[in-house]
Amino acid sequence: MKLGLLSAIFPDLTFEQVIDTASSLNLKSVELACWPSFGDKRRYAGVTHLDPNTLTPQRIKEVKEYCMLKNVEISSLGYYSNPLSADPNISDISISHLYKLIDASSDLGINMVTTFIGRDQFQSVEKNLEKFQTIWTPIIQYAESKKVKIAIENCPMLFSSDEWPGGKNLAYSPVIFRRMFSMIKSDYFGLNFDPSHFVWQQMDYLEVLSEFKEKLFHIHVKDTKVLVDKLKEVGILATPLEYMKPKIPGLGDIDWKEFFDKLKSVGYNGHCVLEIEDREFEGSMENIIKSIVLSINHVTPYVY
Repeated sequence: MKLGLLSAIFPDLTFEQVIDTASSLNLKSVELACWPSFGDKRRYAGVTHLDPNTLTPQRIKEVKEYCMLKNVEISSLGYYSNPLSADPNISDISISHLYKLIDASSDLGINMVTTFIGRDQFQSVEKNLEKFQTIWTPIIQYAESKKVKIAIENCPMLFSSDEWPGGKNLAYSPVIFRRMFSMIKSDYFGLNFDPSHFVWQQMDYLEVLSEFKEKLFHIHVKDTKVLVDKLKEVGILATPLEYMKPKIPGLGDIDWKEFFDKLKSVGYNGHCVLEIEDREFEGSMENIIKSIVLSINHVTPYVY
């Protein structure tokens, strides 16, 4: 397994600076944040470290050579959007940009795009699954034709009042994983699994690795802390950030030794990428680097 970093934590750095930082921390890979250049105002989104619209043959050569020079791989091109949005403008932008990233990932020899399925938050799961099949079947077929894997993160995108009632990402549970993988059968369609979202949803983040071992394309390494005293007060129907906090590994509820042992036992040997969203380490580059170093120190003994 290779330990890496999602670059969205560095909104003000260039591609080269991101790779330099990863190299200086002895990380093996970077998941490059690749939102459209006009951005997305959501927290930890809207970051562009590679723009497919400016990816000329010369730039492709430069990107490959720079990564080789610094001994840092690009694990994936990451873009967490909402292709199933009720807003046709958001949906159209998301779908169009995904196609561009599939092309870019193929051209760069990365062959991986990490993203969300999306969801119309005002419609039922069943209605969204119908929409999913219509929108995603051609996307997956195109990705397959380009030999690019699509890895879907299991975040419900249901944290704040504007994301209620249904959240903005459909792929949040094993039941839905089974449905979507039965509806679109492809070796190029799988998961970017983040165990932290299973913790606050009270689901088993280990057993799922066995059932979907063939669909584990990419891993996000992020922790979460359920605030039991808060949960007693607000209950599970509250917005989740009222009773949980995203944390760096080692400061939350996940047993990372157990998690990585399970990954190893099911045969996963791909990229495991730190996703830093711990608000207690925001405010300065020094704090961000500290959060990454602490995360590396905590999980490195288990990544093998």
